[in-house]
Amino acid sequence: MATFSRRLLWSFSRLLRQSSPIFYRGHVFRGSWRQVLSVGLGASLCAIPVGQRSEPALSTEHLIRRAASLVTDSTQTLLSQTTYALIETLTEYTKAVYTLLSLHKKYTSLLDKMNSSEESAIWQVIIGARVQMKNLQEEYMKYEASWARAVSLSEMAAEAAYHAGADHASITVRNHIQLVQIQVQETRELAQKAEALLAASQSEEIMKTNTEDKNNSPDGGSLASSPSEEVPEAYMRED
Repeated sequence: MATFSRRLLWSFSRLLRQSSPIFYRGHVFRGSWRQVLSVGLGASLCAIPVGQRSEPALSTEHLIRRAASLVTDSTQTLLSQTTYALIETLTEYTKAVYTLLSLHKKYTSLLDKMNSSEESAIWQVIIGARVQMKNLQEEYMKYEASWARAVSLSEMAAEAAYHAGADHASITVRNHIQLVQIQVQETRELAQKAEALLAASQSEEIMKTNTEDKNNSPDGGSLASSPSEEVPEAYMRED
């Protein structure tokens, strides 16, 4: 029995040396059996297949909230782009108004110092500036219509997100609407100020032009000359 046990242990030791990479001829494993056991258990656990976790099915309400959030994101993108285009064209239009204003002031200041050829040359420049201003006005009005539609769509998207339960998306898009409305209003006010200054300058130019025309008229050019022309007629009637 003892001989059989020794043979069994010798066979087991030989089999272990041949199968395990830890034991080689001429090498001694310096470690505890606990380390060997942990290595074996780790390898065993790694060999056990782990099933993939399946995501829980999304509810209909969750899908609707997600869709509402996507709609608000899209409308915010549209609103940002149209706002940028509107502010850009409004700014360019305001610059064109100030350019025309500067030309009118220059023309008014030189009205009594120019000959006909110089006046004609300045008017050609003024006409070109007016055409440029008109084109930019039409362009910004086109973008203003697109911007108004984008605001309306954003408001509807915010309302839909609110009723779908996507409160965060609804609040975000409403804040965005308020922000762009403030920006557009500030840009509008700058353009309106420039338009008011241009109108005042044109009125001043018209008044000064009329005065110059009367002063250069053949009858003497003074406003008092009209009543004096009626005096001989009065004397003739008395005679």
